[in-house]
Amino acid sequence: MLKLQHNISKFRRITTTLWLVVMLLYFVSCKNGNDNLVDFKYDPEVIPTMITDSAYQLLSDSGVTRYKISYDVWMVFDKAKEPYQFFPKGLYLERFTPDFTTEATVEADTAWYFDDKKLWRLRSNVHVQNMQGEEFNSEELFWDMENGKVYSNTYIEIKRKESQLKGYGFESNEQMTDYRIFRPHDGKLPFVDKPSVPTDSLKIEKTDSTANINKIGDQEAIILME
Repeated sequence: MLKLQHNISKFRRITTTLWLVVMLLYFVSCKNGNDNLVDFKYDPEVIPTMITDSAYQLLSDSGVTRYKISYDVWMVFDKAKEPYQFFPKGLYLERFTPDFTTEATVEADTAWYFDDKKLWRLRSNVHVQNMQGEEFNSEELFWDMENGKVYSNTYIEIKRKESQLKGYGFESNEQMTDYRIFRPHDGKLPFVDKPSVPTDSLKIEKTDSTANINKIGDQEAIILME
């Protein structure tokens, strides 16, 4: 089972909802007396139970570090109706080989992780680079850990050595090596003396020697991108 290890480089602040409520009531009571307390209503959908600044986390498999995720702000909403984690200032992920060589990276301006669904939502300037050096750029990507796939309904560009693929609607395996664009257009494809692919879908399949890597699937591994 994958285990989450916390290594926090600059731990500045951890704030709990209870702390916020107690301090608010304390200052109001000191200023106005106990008869004039503010009627504070706690909303777990918008008030986090924890905030961590400027940190990173490592995710290991059988004692071997496989992922590292870095972020400026990490907010946990585990009391919300649909528990989630929020990275308002973005995140950066590195995925490692067993000898700790970086083999893939993921970054986005904003990210959410929905605990129960085991689903990541990456938003704004999403950039992914796989182990073959192919680059994926989109404004939004979803990573469905439960079903082992990455997908998007928005515009996406893929750079592959001498070719470039563009289009709307995208689906891939977690390794970003077996993927398709559902509505390709304006792509610069290299000439191949083979029957052309259907115009309504463009699928790229490759052999991946690491296709059987372990997936992150339980809530303990909150950061699949570590």
